[in-house]
Amino acid sequence: MIEFDPVLVHEWLRRSAKRFPNKTALICGQERLTYKTIDHRSDRLAQALIDAGVERHDRIVVLLDNSCESVISLYGILKAGAAFVILDGSVKSLKLKYVLGNTEAKVFITHTNKAKVVVGAFTDNPNKCRIIWVGRQTQVPASLKSSSLSWDTIFANDAGYNHELPRCIDEDLAALIYTSGSTGEPKGVMTTHHNMISVAKSVIEYLGNEENDVILNVLPLSFGYGLYQVIMAFMFGGTVVLEKSFFYIYPLLELIRREKITGFPMVPTIVAMLLKLEDLGKFDFSSVRYITNAGAALPAAHAKKIRELFPHIKIFSMYGLTECKRATYLLPEELDNRPDSVGGAIPNSEVFVVDENGCKVQPWQEGELVVRGSNVMLGYWNDPELTAKSYRPGRYPGQRILYSGDFFRTDDQGFLYFLGRKDDMIKCRGERVIAREVENILCTIAGVAEAAVTGVPDEVLGQAIKAFIVRAKDANLGEKDVLKYCSANMETYMLPKHIQFVDSLPKTPNGKIDRKKLKAGELE
Repeated sequence: MIEFDPVLVHEWLRRSAKRFPNKTALICGQERLTYKTIDHRSDRLAQALIDAGVERHDRIVVLLDNSCESVISLYGILKAGAAFVILDGSVKSLKLKYVLGNTEAKVFITHTNKAKVVVGAFTDNPNKCRIIWVGRQTQVPASLKSSSLSWDTIFANDAGYNHELPRCIDEDLAALIYTSGSTGEPKGVMTTHHNMISVAKSVIEYLGNEENDVILNVLPLSFGYGLYQVIMAFMFGGTVVLEKSFFYIYPLLELIRREKITGFPMVPTIVAMLLKLEDLGKFDFSSVRYITNAGAALPAAHAKKIRELFPHIKIFSMYGLTECKRATYLLPEELDNRPDSVGGAIPNSEVFVVDENGCKVQPWQEGELVVRGSNVMLGYWNDPELTAKSYRPGRYPGQRILYSGDFFRTDDQGFLYFLGRKDDMIKCRGERVIAREVENILCTIAGVAEAAVTGVPDEVLGQAIKAFIVRAKDANLGEKDVLKYCSANMETYMLPKHIQFVDSLPKTPNGKIDRKKLKAGELE
């Protein structure tokens, strides 16, 4: 009998659990979970969600740091027929409140160490979703206890299932991945099971992943790049070593040696931090087969240095965006010849560069990159107008292509080169930051009349955020006041590194902030 590939994300976990039941699938700190354990625990969570009233197509928001619980949550949610929404662990109350309302979340899974943020988000919030608390239940706020469930209680009872899990199809929504929006409000990119599996298969193919691979993932699961490390590994039966961050470099280097890491997904910030170590070459990278880079262009000098230190490691330079996850990759053997290129289309997809009329441009001409394939997501949650701008009909009936909003050019051989963002976007710490979102928060500070931000080159962060602030009349506002407010109201990757107070901001004739002049330092 022919065995076909699973069509749902969680079915791949089920398959790996049958093939490798006692193999370690996930390592997180001192915890080591097998495929069988993760499969069983996610079944238990799915049952608890259904008992709590979750129905097929509901949305469930997860606010946890990288942890075993976060991985179990995403698979349990999918098994319940719902879609997961994973938020960055540093999210603040304002954004959490928005996402809970925007998704109309039925259940919210979080840790008791996030209690302060959660209380702020649930203040005057009409959304009455149930909360599942991970951690010490004595820390659950009294105001939220009536709607609370305990994570430990869910797994304390190991009785049989009450009912069957819902039947889903691959066109069902699997996740909403929130990214910064051009209007300043976060936007949720709708991802189906089919989208997610298609992207994962494509990346697995060109990376050559196999069941012996051990992936070190220091990227947040709220970040698609980090999320797919788990999705892919559980498809090919590998092991994921999940860490909370990459800011403690030496323990990570020891982890590479001890766990015999074979794959290390990076963003330029990680590479820059590694290369700052004078003794990097002394560490054991002999097990590492490949490094991937995405999120922003890897400086050619950094790639060259890595190659010199560890010539056996293959470096894959990639480009993608949340709206299609991954679009292009460059074969490692081309890196020396084309260090600034992001290669060509990933397997089972098509990319090309077009002008303002949608016509393909000639080599070396600048244009917008468009993407076609099953990696192209559905669009933006509850925003048909914005969806229609980015996701448009193709040349032939039934075609649907993504306009990336990013400028590219190709060389004579068709290799792609990224030139810049169409929207005013900043790449900081590997995350995509829209200037307007930071500006909106800055403008809520008492004493701020106007604010604008831009990205400036930074050796470690890729780009650092610089804020230009116009004080309100008679306001006594200093840099420390601004930073304190930002720390309390922004995710870490959004925090301005530089603050400059100015008398006024440069404007275009139609009254908008002239960002070109701002970046060039042409202040009025």
